[in-house]
Amino acid sequence: MIVETNLKPITKWVGGKRQLLPQLLNCLPASFNHYYEPFIGGGALLFALAPQHATINDSNTELINVYQVVKNNPQELLLELKKHHHNNSKEYYLDIRNWDRSEAWHHITDVQRAARLLYMLRVDFNGMYRVNKKGQFNVPYGRYKNPDIINSDNILKVSHYFNQVDIEILQGDFKDAVQSAQKHDFVYFDPPYIPLTKTANFTAYTKDDFNFEDQQRLRDLFIELANRGVQVMLSNSDTQLTRSLYKDAYIHTVQATRSINSNAQKRGKINELIITSY
Repeated sequence: MIVETNLKPITKWVGGKRQLLPQLLNCLPASFNHYYEPFIGGGALLFALAPQHATINDSNTELINVYQVVKNNPQELLLELKKHHHNNSKEYYLDIRNWDRSEAWHHITDVQRAARLLYMLRVDFNGMYRVNKKGQFNVPYGRYKNPDIINSDNILKVSHYFNQVDIEILQGDFKDAVQSAQKHDFVYFDPPYIPLTKTANFTAYTKDDFNFEDQQRLRDLFIELANRGVQVMLSNSDTQLTRSLYKDAYIHTVQATRSINSNAQKRGKINELIITSY
């Protein structure tokens, strides 16, 4: 079988791994069977590898709905995106953003929900995904001259790939997503990062924050999988806490570019960690 190649993420995603791909690819195991990515986000590594057998997951219901719609209803999705492209403006964006604050939210289709999210992430401030405690999207409109809202070629390529291969698309807790992982399989964890400072907060990625107890659960799962013979790779920030949590694993220091910070002096190159069990 010839699998679709030259795939790219179908959406912007803060914390996405496109810029870190060379370092991630350099740290891959020599071979693996089934691929697991429990924090799929933008899926940069998934699309770079295009594995024949994969399980992807995320706690973010709206994001997983996008992937399911891309697989099952790509043409309907593109029609909705064309509407957003034609009507795009600040006022239109704010109207679409407010859907999740109205009774209509409970009646729109999965395709409309997916198109809404893809549209907003193309035109909002810095391509951010952020919700409040009620789960309502609250990112302001961005300043893009000609955003690629439709992105039809790549959406069709990704849909074709999803339908060519054995891929399972889940929504839930990261631990549940890897319960079937076996010896020689490969799991890549890209969780919300540990904050660099005590005053920093975890990204408001879903309405339920990913806290320190979750980081500890993740570390325990990393060890459990490794003991079962599963090959595990994890990305996280370079902090003393991260290094302490994974002191018994192999820690690789790499450089990444941080572009989102209210302080311009704190943008630019910064160390991150790629942690492996092998």
